[in-house]
Amino acid sequence: MNRANRVTKRSSERTLVSSGAASPRLRRIHAAKIADSDKENEVQQKASATQSKRKRADPGLLENNDGKFKRAKPSSDSTKNTTAKKRLARVKEAQKVDGPLNKAPTAPLDIFVFGEGALGELGLGSREVKNRLPYEVLQPRLNPFLSAKDVGVVQLSCGGLHGVALTKDNKIFTWGVNDHGALGRDTKVEEEDEDLLNPAESTPAPVDLLHLGPGITWVQVVGCDNASFALTEDGKVYGWGTFRGNDGVMGFRDDPESPEVQKTATLIPELKNIIQLAAGTNHVLALDSKGKVYAWGCGQQAQIGRLVPSRRPRSALRPDRVIALPIKDARVVKIACGSYHSFAIDQKGRVFAWGLNNYGQLGISDEAGENNAHEMKPRFVESLRYHNVVDITGGQHHSLAANDDGELLAWGRIDGYRLGLQSEAFTEENTIFDEKGNPRILATPTIVPDLPAVGSVAAGADHSFTRTLGGRVYSWGFSYGGRTGQNTSEDDIEVPTLINSKFVRDRKFVYVDAGGPFSVLAAVADMEDSANSSTL
Repeated sequence: MNRANRVTKRSSERTLVSSGAASPRLRRIHAAKIADSDKENEVQQKASATQSKRKRADPGLLENNDGKFKRAKPSSDSTKNTTAKKRLARVKEAQKVDGPLNKAPTAPLDIFVFGEGALGELGLGSREVKNRLPYEVLQPRLNPFLSAKDVGVVQLSCGGLHGVALTKDNKIFTWGVNDHGALGRDTKVEEEDEDLLNPAESTPAPVDLLHLGPGITWVQVVGCDNASFALTEDGKVYGWGTFRGNDGVMGFRDDPESPEVQKTATLIPELKNIIQLAAGTNHVLALDSKGKVYAWGCGQQAQIGRLVPSRRPRSALRPDRVIALPIKDARVVKIACGSYHSFAIDQKGRVFAWGLNNYGQLGISDEAGENNAHEMKPRFVESLRYHNVVDITGGQHHSLAANDDGELLAWGRIDGYRLGLQSEAFTEENTIFDEKGNPRILATPTIVPDLPAVGSVAAGADHSFTRTLGGRVYSWGFSYGGRTGQNTSEDDIEVPTLINSKFVRDRKFVYVDAGGPFSVLAAVADMEDSANSSTL
């Protein structure tokens, strides 16, 4: 492909991605045609009516003979236990030693990348090296621009088409698409004839953070489609980029003086004492030290857990607390996002979900298969009641979870093999079929068989991963461009398959993540060998 065609191809792809359009492969499901995601903005108009009609599942409610509900009174034993726990919590609070709220990770990682990479999202630079292109990488490739010795990544995250990483010397590196400021740095450079990609975008480089002043220690970074966020040891949050909605760019802050695209890192002043961040396509969750969840960004699919006034759509860009969970004793200990939906796990491994549910991706069967199915506020996921969930994630229209028994569960949209289940798993009891009798939605979280004990999960829009307790990684789903790491760009991977190429065969991975058309693996680096690692 000549240079002009490459530029044209990249420009076309950028336009498609930045448009915010969802998959066009939506079909009629369960007697209702599921609309393309650009119609999903209708969800706000039906939000209030939906909430008044639907009864919320609440394990604390009992049904009387007359069909009415009342809240069960706790037993005296449970009351005593609750009181004891509160006292213990107060004691522990009083005994806390002064120090930072969050601790930065310290172990340098080897970063392996694979997938399409035509827009620089693999971070492999702009040129062909030793007959290897910086894109269409079908198997995990050690990224020499993120070497453990020279850069020392200790934590990273995939956005839709960019990556963001925290390093051992307290720097933040970014790479990939920067059309709307997701990289937090200037990437306008002159390309040379040898460059296949924009060198400033496709090569990881540090974000300029000097204007924030000294004394900031970073502990976590996350990426959306067009924005990045970073958490500090004292619980503050900074970010840059922008959010997009169904009608285009929404902006970055609910502030008339704030630019639509925030090009440099800036403080998010509403957030304090934050201990974890999670990012979807165009929304972000933050968990504070008291177990409260905050959300902001695009709320057109109910993913931020509150109704956004039509007269003030930019109010969604202001972080606000997600309404309290429907179970009184629930305290959130972990948060996660799908593309347009959100999850919270409490101290007992119970799961709460809100946001888009048109493919049953929340694990809630009510209205699954309808165009605008959603949950406006957190709802207890009854279908996961008997699973003590330790990790959870979502793709565009599907979700995955790992429980404390080491089992992998999957649910949501079936086509494209994103669930990793074979046809016999889909029954009349757990599946919604279309008018031709084809299985379309797995409405009930279902155990994926034949796997070692798993500990974590990750998902791209339509491909999936799980990491075992032994540090091995399995992948499945849509494989175009090599995003599953299974040495194929054409054949989708039907069931979870071990990533076992020669350069990763003996590695124990501690992290896996997925963006849109690309994925990353991370293993703790052997610093004695890291000097020679770039030759792999």
